[in-house]
Amino acid sequence: MTLTAARGRARQARKAGQARQATGWRPPATAYGLGLAAAGVAAAWTVHRLFPAVPLLTAAVVLGIVAAHLPGARGLVRGVCRAGLSFAGKRLMRLGIVLLGLKLSLDDVLGLGWATVAMVLGVVAATFCGTWWLGRRMGLPGDQPLLIATGYSICGASAIGAVSEVSDSDERDVATSVALVTLCGTLAIAVLPLLQHPLGLDDAAFGRWVGASVHDVGQVVATAQTAGPAALGDAVLVKLVRVALLAPLVAALATAVRVRARGARATGTEADGSEAEGTRATEPRAEGARATEPRAVGARAVGARAEGATRRRPPLVPLFVLGFLAMTALRSTGILATAALDAAATAQELLLAAALFGLGSAVHLPSLSRTGARVAALGLCAWVVIAGASYGGVLLTT
Repeated sequence: MTLTAARGRARQARKAGQARQATGWRPPATAYGLGLAAAGVAAAWTVHRLFPAVPLLTAAVVLGIVAAHLPGARGLVRGVCRAGLSFAGKRLMRLGIVLLGLKLSLDDVLGLGWATVAMVLGVVAATFCGTWWLGRRMGLPGDQPLLIATGYSICGASAIGAVSEVSDSDERDVATSVALVTLCGTLAIAVLPLLQHPLGLDDAAFGRWVGASVHDVGQVVATAQTAGPAALGDAVLVKLVRVALLAPLVAALATAVRVRARGARATGTEADGSEAEGTRATEPRAEGARATEPRAVGARAVGARAEGATRRRPPLVPLFVLGFLAMTALRSTGILATAALDAAATAQELLLAAALFGLGSAVHLPSLSRTGARVAALGLCAWVVIAGASYGGVLLTT
């Protein structure tokens, strides 16, 4: 009797534990990854404090790549933390881009003069088109040519994250592009100051050259401050003009995606009709039913994919781009206090650092090595293009 009662109580205890586990609170699927991203940001901030020449965002990308390949952390990055890291790479990136708009005002753009603004437009157009064309000619997979061209011409990893949202790019293509752009921008911090005097640039001209040619805002600051406050001020202003071009670029790409989806839907409809007609004309009557069925299924699959692409098509102007423009308009009013702008700048940098840690954790070096030579060659060529075009533009507008 006693043994039976003990067994009964044990069964009841197990059932109660299972019930509590079923009804109890569980952390969301993204919690573990976001916690790891927060730890990565803290580590990147520590690196930046110890070595001020290393920008926070650069350290975050590198640490994300390291975490993805460390034997102890690799399982977490690819397993329970993956959902949260992907969330950071996408959602937190959008929030950071929205707050980035607070760094730009209309008065700043007008203060540069129309000649400098036209120079920036020409440099961005030449870099974007040239890099995209060259990447496609080199046979880089997926959206890598588009993403790398965007990162070089606009504002580094932030622009890559924005464009990847509307192009629905593969996470590995995004991570590879971010790693390349971050690497080249980091190298610019050491290389460009050495070229100032050989190229005959005074401090203000050097600042404009840096602002027009270096990718990320933090890298621009780190590079231009070597030539003093005059160079730093002009570099930041020119760079923010490039940042302002992010909104029209994303809107144009969103329009292109919508047009492509509409074309895919039309192609699927035509394939349905033409394949059915071809089946009736060429297949034997006795086997017509069996032969037509797989063709019809294939045509329906094409139509389904086109319909899915149409349902997923982005708006002409994504919400985070509208938020970026709204923040720019708010900054232009002059009603925000300096303390509020400083707090927003800190939040923006932390959000982008978390996003870049998440993107860096998606880099898989063995896979990257398969196209590493071509990616590196494209990065080098794009670097030469934007540096040369920027230098020529600065000489013409000085």
